Amino acid sequence: MKLLVDRVQHTRRALREHMLETIFNEFDVECMGLDDDKRKVKYGEMIESPFRFFRGSAYLFYYDVTKIPFPYHTPIDKPAWIQGDLHMDNFGCFQNEAGEIVYDVNDFDEGYVGSYLYDVFRMAVSIALYTDAEGLSEDEQKARIAHYLHSYYKQLQRFKDKIDDPLTLTFTQENTKGPVKKVLKKLGKRQHDHLLTDITYINEEGKRVFNWNDEIQPVTDEELKEIQAVMKQYFLTIDPENKQNPSYYQVKDVARKYGTGTASIGLNRFYILIEGGQEAGGTDDLVLEMKEVRTSIPAYFLPYSDVFWKKHAHQGERVVATQKAMHHLEDPYLGYVTIEDKHFYIRERSPYKKKVKADKLVTLKDYDQTLKTMGRVTAKIHARADADIESVLLTHHSEVEIIKAIGNVDQFVRDITYAAVNYKEQVKYDYTLFCQWVQEKY
Repeated sequence: MKLLVDRVQHTRRALREHMLETIFNEFDVECMGLDDDKRKVKYGEMIESPFRFFRGSAYLFYYDVTKIPFPYHTPIDKPAWIQGDLHMDNFGCFQNEAGEIVYDVNDFDEGYVGSYLYDVFRMAVSIALYTDAEGLSEDEQKARIAHYLHSYYKQLQRFKDKIDDPLTLTFTQENTKGPVKKVLKKLGKRQHDHLLTDITYINEEGKRVFNWNDEIQPVTDEELKEIQAVMKQYFLTIDPENKQNPSYYQVKDVARKYGTGTASIGLNRFYILIEGGQEAGGTDDLVLEMKEVRTSIPAYFLPYSDVFWKKHAHQGERVVATQKAMHHLEDPYLGYVTIEDKHFYIRERSPYKKKVKADKLVTLKDYDQTLKTMGRVTAKIHARADADIESVLLTHHSEVEIIKAIGNVDQFVRDITYAAVNYKEQVKYDYTLFCQWVQEKY
């Protein structure tokens, strides 16, 4: 009998190992074009923890969860514009075009249209993994997920009841609490030239240039010429109301940026120092970030939207459009370019970029205050990017359709929490298989 049971376990494990290897080969090699050296770097980051593994394998998440028959999806013809890779580390602070330091979602590379539930469930799983790593019990993990989900639902109701307006709602130190409020308050005292002071210096010729380190490295002469050449193309993609005089965007220096997010390893990323205009503190230079982007991972698994792809065929433009749809006052430097056959988007590298780190989440109250804001932000990005923004793409109010799909909120919270904690265990199991595979192969 034991031999039969052992055979069952061996076969189940072998099948999952084969599936994992197939998925990683398909997406990292065939889709991303990563060579062995880049895969080694990426996988070296992913083996740090189950949460880091989860962040770097969104394609595995979508492969699995699109097969789960959740009853809470909105109809296929009533999708939301989703962030596509929602997790604890994709929220943070930055400065919007009105000069306010706000807390919001800060990564839009996987933006697509589909059921809101994929954002919410991915976030719920990430809460379970994150809090598990910080030593919270399973009951405490469940309570944190439930707190996030209830916050999400309550904010949707506030939009539906016209108490709040998703088109104008922002999260600042005035309407947040706990760790988020503390980070926003601290950033409010930061000098605008903080980033420039940190990563640039004035050379012997009196010119500001990048200061080389492990993460910021020189580009080749060819790369420099390519980037200088596409700045005219970039200028044309900036919203008319945000355009400055062309001299404002004059390139002063360019650097290659390393140390990117786990899922972005293998994609080109540059910092561009431009002339700028007179800014607060007397600093006139500023740093743009130019990042290569590929097809959104959810697009491989969610229902195909011909309307979406006709409107957002350029992947850099897709990312820019996603950010504009989800933010009230977006980055005035948003634009996109093509270099050879690669798509890039451009945005300001905010001097106020910062997230709430794990060491700031000391008590359960710290978690709940932070997750409450994250839930409200999630509701805002879903409700904002609907018919008010994209009348051709989304012809309905997302908050109305999502509330309708959720139905009984208490049952919804119980079901999603249960499923998220269960999938957390699947991630941890896959992480063990993945680590063994990486050690054997690399």
